[in-house]
Amino acid sequence: MNKALKYIEQHNDAFISELFELLRIPSISAQSEHKPDMQRCAEWLAASLVKAGADHAEVIPTDGNPVVFAEKIISPDAKTVLVYGHYDVMPVDPREEWHTDPFEPVVKDGRIWGRGADDDKGQLFMHAKAFEAMCATDTLPCNVKFMLEGEEEIGSAHLYDFCRENREMLKADIILVSDTSMLSMETPSITCGLRGLTYMEVEVTGPNKDLHSGLFGGAVANPANVLTRLVASLVDENGRITIPGFYDDVRELTAEERKAFNEAPFSLEEYKQALDIDDVEGEKGYTTLERTGVRPSLDVNGIWGGYTGEGTKTVIPSKASAKISMRLVPNQDFNKIGELFAAHFKAIAPKSVKVDVRFLHGGAPYVAPTDMPAYKAAEKAIETTFGKKPLPFYSGGSIPIISGFEQILGIKSLLIGFGLSQDAIHSPNESYGLDQFRKGMETIPWFYKYFAGK
Repeated sequence: MNKALKYIEQHNDAFISELFELLRIPSISAQSEHKPDMQRCAEWLAASLVKAGADHAEVIPTDGNPVVFAEKIISPDAKTVLVYGHYDVMPVDPREEWHTDPFEPVVKDGRIWGRGADDDKGQLFMHAKAFEAMCATDTLPCNVKFMLEGEEEIGSAHLYDFCRENREMLKADIILVSDTSMLSMETPSITCGLRGLTYMEVEVTGPNKDLHSGLFGGAVANPANVLTRLVASLVDENGRITIPGFYDDVRELTAEERKAFNEAPFSLEEYKQALDIDDVEGEKGYTTLERTGVRPSLDVNGIWGGYTGEGTKTVIPSKASAKISMRLVPNQDFNKIGELFAAHFKAIAPKSVKVDVRFLHGGAPYVAPTDMPAYKAAEKAIETTFGKKPLPFYSGGSIPIISGFEQILGIKSLLIGFGLSQDAIHSPNESYGLDQFRKGMETIPWFYKYFAGK
């Protein structure tokens, strides 16, 4: 692999320049006005993969955003790696909190700043460039396929059917994913578990129009007041979710499992300092690591209603709404949790309002066995690059399609992400360290070598 690593070193600046081209495309899947950007981004990636050495690449339409598929087959007898990533990014709001233009990337303080720098353009591009390095130096030991989608940030709704319709084309021995994080550059880790997700939207309606809060206040239910009261009741003073049946399928860890889980390096003081908070909050009786890795949670992701512009407007809003997500742990079914949530929310609503509850999307939790050959190969590859053996790590995040891959394609996924907590994914001022980008590219060829058994 030394030839490939030398190629990466020689072309590092060019790779960053190319990544900047990709980052400049505002491929925001959640906003319909960016639909043309989704197509443009997919076409850019397909051309880039052909340039990198793929036998062919194509932009395949779906009922949503297109999927980019590319492959290079070196031998029918070689192992096949299917690289998954997503080219869609989160909205940039609130834009005024960005220190730089989110779609004009810059390098500053050793980091690449811009939307998608980490999640997931920077990470998927590591795979494209590591692939290029192996192709250019004739050191690629495995067949490689790429499947890059444009809907991960909105639930991957159309990728499930894409996988069902293209099982033969997507056949592989392992799905390789870099859309997760490490504990730190000093303590590398491999994500071996992801929480699942149920995402809901609720709407509370009171009067048939906005009302004068002086003339009607105190006599008519205020949907904003009711909504905040209902939402507040979903989690009790001990951090427990109050939805009946919510914890029925949650497997409690043994004392030994909890002890092992909390052996990962973690400083609560540094955690609070990095977030500029005086204290943490969560389910009573559990550590911060447990709360974010192996316990379920419920959070309001957005809430709105009434007048929020400059100055004052004294109204009782006709409607108020909220988006609410629940992170799930193994054995919890995201559809069942959605049904429990809907039934409970409607049951606790007063008769003075009408309530509409909608399931937006979700996905099952995922666990990657640490004894599978691909995990062992990744473990050895990271140890080769970082100089120390990585720790297994359970992430609090969710990638719903990962469990879908296993159900539809029958293939396990390996999650070797190189993100860090300071990358601020989904937030203003997202960034990705130059050392993370470089280390990722250097680690990937070693994975291929060890996975191929060489």
